[in-house]
Amino acid sequence: MSQQPYQSAEYEFEAALGLPEPLPQDEIILWQGAPNWISMAKHVFRLQWLGLYFAVIVIWQMITVAGSEGGLAAGWSSVALAFALAIIGLILVGLMAYWSATEALYTLTNRRIVMRVGIVLTVTFNLPYKTLGSAGLKLYKDGTGDIPMQIATEDKIAYFHLWPHARPWRLATPEPMMRCVPEAKKVAAILTEAWAASTGLSKKVAQEIQVEQAGVQTV
Repeated sequence: MSQQPYQSAEYEFEAALGLPEPLPQDEIILWQGAPNWISMAKHVFRLQWLGLYFAVIVIWQMITVAGSEGGLAAGWSSVALAFALAIIGLILVGLMAYWSATEALYTLTNRRIVMRVGIVLTVTFNLPYKTLGSAGLKLYKDGTGDIPMQIATEDKIAYFHLWPHARPWRLATPEPMMRCVPEAKKVAAILTEAWAASTGLSKKVAQEIQVEQAGVQTV
C-alpha cells in the first residue's frame, strides 16, 4: 500500500461500506462511524447562534413595525416575511449539517484512516498512519469530539476539498479532521493503539493525543 495520502473521486460502487476498493488480506477494520449530525449542527454550523441571530432580527422587525404608522395590524406581513425567511435559513443550514454528517463515513483500520466525505461529489481520502505527524482530540460534553490529524509529508489536501471535515482556520496547512465523532474518546484510543502498532512509536503517539475539554462549546 502506498504511504502517501491520496484521494479518489466520486464512485458508483463501494467494494465495502466506506471503502472504494477491497482491503488487503493483512488489513482489518477496527472502527467505522459517521459524525453525529446534531453535534455537527451545534459545533460546526453553529445553528443555535444562527437561530439567536435570526430571532433578534425578527424581534427588531416587530419593534420597528409596531412603532410605525398603523402598527402591527398594518405591517404584520413584513414581520411574517422576516419570520419565514429566518425559518427557511435555519432549515437550509440544518439540512447542510445533516447531509454533511450522514453522507460522511470514517474508517479506522490497522494501517490507515479512510475518510469518505462529500454531499454532491463524494471523495475518499486515504491517510496511512505513517504519513501523520500528530493528532489531537477535542471533546464536547455530549461525548462527541473532533480528531484533527496533521499530515507530515509534503502532500497536502486542499482545505475546501475537506471542509467541513477540516481543522478550522488551517488554510495554509490543512489538517483533515474527523468531526463530531460519537464516543470520541474511545475512537481516539483505537486510533492511538493502531497508530502506535503501525509506526512503532507508541510512546510518542500516546503523548501526542491530547484531550481538551471544550466547555464553551456545549450549548
